[in-house]
Amino acid sequence: MKVPILSFGTGTFGGGTEFFRAWGATDVAEASRLVSICLEAGVNLFDTADVYSKGLSEQILGKAVEGRRQDVLISTKTTFRMSEGPNNLGSSRHHLLQACEASLRRLGTDYIDIYHLHGFDALTPTDEVLSTLNHLVESGKVRYIACSNFSGWHLMKSLSVSERYGWARFVGHQVYYSLIGRDYEWELMPLALDQGVGALVWSPLGWGRLTGKLRRGRPLPSTSRLHQTSEQGPPVSDDYLYKVVDALDQVGREAGKTVPQVALNWLLRRPTVSTVIVGARNEEQLRQNLAAEGWSLSPAQLAALDRASEVKPVYPYWHQMQFGERNPFPVSLESPKAG
Repeated sequence: MKVPILSFGTGTFGGGTEFFRAWGATDVAEASRLVSICLEAGVNLFDTADVYSKGLSEQILGKAVEGRRQDVLISTKTTFRMSEGPNNLGSSRHHLLQACEASLRRLGTDYIDIYHLHGFDALTPTDEVLSTLNHLVESGKVRYIACSNFSGWHLMKSLSVSERYGWARFVGHQVYYSLIGRDYEWELMPLALDQGVGALVWSPLGWGRLTGKLRRGRPLPSTSRLHQTSEQGPPVSDDYLYKVVDALDQVGREAGKTVPQVALNWLLRRPTVSTVIVGARNEEQLRQNLAAEGWSLSPAQLAALDRASEVKPVYPYWHQMQFGERNPFPVSLESPKAG
């Protein structure tokens, strides 16, 4: 299945909990408008999850695409707790079947294009998880399956079980990846390249830190979601953040683009990336994010961003880099040379 290089994340739809109100509180009318703008730009993949505002995001997305379901691709996720009780979370057969039916009702559709496990359930046998997902595919309720936030061994074990029994396999992995969060490159990207698993990138602007509003020595802007959600997001030191922002500023001035546009465009060129999920509180933000595509940074600009965001890898990767003559890094991450 083909997906657009940019897709739209609907975590801003609903604002049904305190955590998600910090992201946004888009209602049905505004959501319908944003969906229309995306479709006009060729962006037809919309990502949500049952846990987003406790199902309200799915409900609003379903209403926003009503009458044009055949024109859109819907990605949603399950695994996290939705209600009290020992069986109302995880990836057991009981919970997956229950959660899928609930998402279909909220979305107002009879099938889901991409169904993700939002996290790895280590307490449920992997063959139970994959056999249930395979059943959902064979029943026509799910087209493709994917995972999110898995470790390398989580993903490889799951792929191995699917191969052993001839079941549907994960074709996508929804991952955190940004210019200030490049951990994906060390284990998960080589695995994705080797096994043919496309990356759906969440929070490509580093949990709202690469919007262009954060500057050295300045307070957070009043509308930043970081006021309420910084502790739940990916950690990043101020020194590292501002080093990357300085490089983004310089490249942005050279390219005539905004900081977030440059940060998104960098991601679009990375290996294994199938789609970058962008969000927006309003039409202005959405149009700015959509303008991150359709142009290219120069080799010299890409190299400058690579240098600014480079960090020393953790073990065992720093050690493996010393044995490159027999264990070369399987993915080329070097930007093309200028000239």
